[in-house]
Amino acid sequence: MSSTKAASSLVPLLVIATAQLMLVLDDSIVNIALPSIQRELDVHPVHLPWVINGYILAFGSLLLLGGRIGDLWGRRRTLQLGLAVFVLASLAGGLGQTTAVLIAARVAQGIGAALVAPNALALIATTFDSRKMRDAALSLYGAMSGIGIVVGVLLGGVLTDLLGWRWVFFINIPIGVLVLLGSRTLVAANPHAGRVGALGAVLGTGGMVAVVYAITRFAEAGLTDSAGYALIGLAVALLVVFVLTQRRVANPLVPLALFRDRNRTGAYLTMLGLAIGPMGILYIATLYLQQVQAYSPLVTGLSMLPFAAGIIVGAGAAPRVLLTIAPRYVTATGGLLSVVGALWIWWAVGDHGDGLRFAPGLFVLAVGFGLGVMALTQAAVYRVDHDKAGIASALLNSAQQIGVALGLALLAGVAATVTAATGSATADALVDGYRAALLVSAGVLLTAAVVAFATLQGRVPTAADEEPTGAVV
Repeated sequence: MSSTKAASSLVPLLVIATAQLMLVLDDSIVNIALPSIQRELDVHPVHLPWVINGYILAFGSLLLLGGRIGDLWGRRRTLQLGLAVFVLASLAGGLGQTTAVLIAARVAQGIGAALVAPNALALIATTFDSRKMRDAALSLYGAMSGIGIVVGVLLGGVLTDLLGWRWVFFINIPIGVLVLLGSRTLVAANPHAGRVGALGAVLGTGGMVAVVYAITRFAEAGLTDSAGYALIGLAVALLVVFVLTQRRVANPLVPLALFRDRNRTGAYLTMLGLAIGPMGILYIATLYLQQVQAYSPLVTGLSMLPFAAGIIVGAGAAPRVLLTIAPRYVTATGGLLSVVGALWIWWAVGDHGDGLRFAPGLFVLAVGFGLGVMALTQAAVYRVDHDKAGIASALLNSAQQIGVALGLALLAGVAATVTAATGSATADALVDGYRAALLVSAGVLLTAAVVAFATLQGRVPTAADEEPTGAVV
């Protein structure tokens, strides 16, 4: 590749990576500001979790719809619309004077994010015409998925301490505007024929809303919440009807042919498990360092930097590794490395270790996650017809977003249940709960590694594997 061509590819690469960073960062940056928000706006404790849940609910449940809209309306246009919505919602959140306005702004941010995320990933396939640049873009995109969580904790602490909680919203405005301006360098492919389909949109989105809302209920009320299980039942019913109708309608929201590829289906299932582990572990580690070690939010964020370093190493090495080693072995190895990292942190917590004792475990956990995410992203977006790239990407994003939310709910629920069973809230009782949750996370990661080994491609992809299965339109 010539230096001129490489330079011309740099701006689109940065645009896609920064868009992903901004969206993932918003998963965690507001968490640090919650106490300040509650004091200034006098937020009732019942409503406070919805400052977080409003974003998660809208983002996670609308991803499928956002991906399909991009396929049909044009991915660049859909991404630009999503960025505009996200920026305006961030402005509204930063200026908000009431709880209702703040929660509404967070929901609007989630809607914008659902339009941006799947189309940013799908645009990688259409913007970069060489495998080297596509792999570089996928690597950077995957790295942002993990780094954004850590950057959110760090940046949230710094902005809240120095400038006030409103700046966790205002910071999105200059970043979003720059990404919006840079998005003009992305390839604007022609829209594809077809319609979203009202029935599929209602059933699919309704099912996703029920799933994500159930997860937020479990996170708030614990794993014994009856309303959460009722929502799971509703979600199963809606999604079963959704699948049955998608087989017969002319314009399916999710073309079921995508799941005929075992490699791709395995990627979605593995991503779900792989996302549950590390994101839930970071949450448990954050609680441990603040509640047992009495770290400040900023020092806690700094203690998470080994995770960010591990993501960079894992995601950066993955493209070269995948040139010679099949996705099955790369992802399974990544999952096993994450198991080792989880067990290391389990040991450090049991030994009442500080942030330095955590560091090797966080690093190994993240290297495994970075390797796995890169291989799974390739499996999900390679060999997809261009008119289905958006929805294929949305399914992967949905698996990751639901995995993150489920990881937080599951591990927090396990930790709280075990701690409550001791009948006390001492440091030792908290540690017992955290260690139980970490063992569960190790089990989930081991299961993800087994699923990857059983379903993913066992040979190194060739150039033909990168091309769509049908005609390029």
